Amino acid sequence: METISWQDFAKVELRVGTIIAVEDFPQARKPAYKLQLDFGSEIGIKKSSAQITTLYSKEQLVGKQVMAVVNFPLKQIGPMQSECLVTGFARKDGAIVLVTVDSPVPNGAKLG
Repeated sequence: METISWQDFAKVELRVGTIIAVEDFPQARKPAYKLQLDFGSEIGIKKSSAQITTLYSKEQLVGKQVMAVVNFPLKQIGPMQSECLVTGFARKDGAIVLVTVDSPVPNGAKLG
C-alpha cells in the first residue's frame, strides 16, 4: 500500500449526495443503474453509473444519501458520461455495499 500525504488526500472531493433518480442501464457490460445525485447548490446534480443491482432496487435507492468523489474527470461509460464516482465496498460475493451516512446531512457536505 502506498502512503499519501494529507495534501494528496485533501485534493479528493468526497461529498454526500442524495440519489434523486434511478434508471436501468441495459447498455452497461455488467448489470448497473444510471443514477442522478443532488450535491446541493454549490455542486449541483451529477450523473453516475453504479453496479449495485444485486443489493439495491431502484425504489430503495431514491432518497438515499451516498458518498461520492465529485472531482474526477468525466468518464465515458457506454452511451453516458459519468460525472462522479459513487463509493462502495465489495463483499466476498462481489456485490457492492454503498457508503452511506447514519443521519441526514446537507447535500454537498464534504468528508473531513
